[in-house]
Amino acid sequence: MNEAKDFTRASKQDLYQHHDYYLMDELLTDEHKLIRATVRDFVKKEIAPIIEDAAQKALFPHYLIKGMAEVGSFGAQLPAAYGCGGLDYISYGLIMQELERCDSGIRSTASVQGSLVMYPIYKFGSEEQKHKYLPKLAAGELMGCFGLTEPDHGSNPAGMTTHYKDAGDGKHVILNGAKMWISNSPFADIAVVWAKDEAGEIKGLIAERGMAGFTTPETHNKWSLRASATGELVFNDVLVPKENIFPGVSGLKGPLTCLNSARYGISWGVIGAALDCYDTALRYSKERHQFGKPIAGFQLQQKKLAEMITEITKAQLLTWRLGVLMNEGRATPAQISMAKRNNVDMAATIARNARQMLGGMGITGEYSIMRHMMNLESVLTYEGTHDIHLLITGMDVTGENAFA
Repeated sequence: MNEAKDFTRASKQDLYQHHDYYLMDELLTDEHKLIRATVRDFVKKEIAPIIEDAAQKALFPHYLIKGMAEVGSFGAQLPAAYGCGGLDYISYGLIMQELERCDSGIRSTASVQGSLVMYPIYKFGSEEQKHKYLPKLAAGELMGCFGLTEPDHGSNPAGMTTHYKDAGDGKHVILNGAKMWISNSPFADIAVVWAKDEAGEIKGLIAERGMAGFTTPETHNKWSLRASATGELVFNDVLVPKENIFPGVSGLKGPLTCLNSARYGISWGVIGAALDCYDTALRYSKERHQFGKPIAGFQLQQKKLAEMITEITKAQLLTWRLGVLMNEGRATPAQISMAKRNNVDMAATIARNARQMLGGMGITGEYSIMRHMMNLESVLTYEGTHDIHLLITGMDVTGENAFA
């Protein structure tokens, strides 16, 4: 065990060793590299030392929010005119990568805030809503969550039953229903909620903590994303001002557009998790001796490592190109789905193989791999399951709708 602790201390020294097999850095600007370095340094100093303890205790470290905001974790890709980062999509992706290189739960907190709360307010909200909420969300003064999934409606959000009706006072609507598996809900100040109006049209609106009848029960006993807070949104005759309804969208286009932004960030984030697992396995293979030499000298271990870096490199190239298309406004939902599905599966496979390379030590909290493995099981499911994304690609290439 002392050997493992010594290794862990050493690995924290160069936790962020960069493996750039195809010289991807040459495709990045100096600004991209500076942004990555800034977030990497923050994560190394503030999050890496405490993340294992937070995961073991199933606690989200709230005190990190201010620092995460300061390094641009919230809404980096949204315009500076609203107090946001004003950066491009590759910068946003690199931020997600560095956060998830430490922990998927921490990246999830930032993804929800930037892509599922701030993005819909920017994309579909009124100018009053944008100026009221976005600067405070970017600064971490307000935290938000995204309410789409329901107890009986996960992959089929069109079947949602959460609804609202006119309150009759000319100023409010009455919201009823429930959402579940909602990241950030236990501590969120606001919730972007998708609900059906009296005509059955899906609309987005903003519910605020403190509104009577609005509660956020926390989900406990998770084996995954333990350093992220998850809960429900329950609406019991909640009076919501009509001015909180998004004027710019109706139907599933609204929530699905938001999910595309989040899925893009995930496709970058999981590369970070994969890199951390690969780094750990590579270093361990050089330190661990069996049969008179480092296990890195055995063919089976080299096969695992070679396949890991190959898959990581492929994911890097895929996601960089997707980032270029996002910057140009040309990325399609199907392209985003492909990247999300491919990269999450890649990261989960690498985590599993890296765990095997560490043997029994791979299941302990001395190393990050088992935590990544458990986290990635959630990432395989949320923002569209592994199978749903496969069918999105299938529909795109065949023109046939398997969902109908």
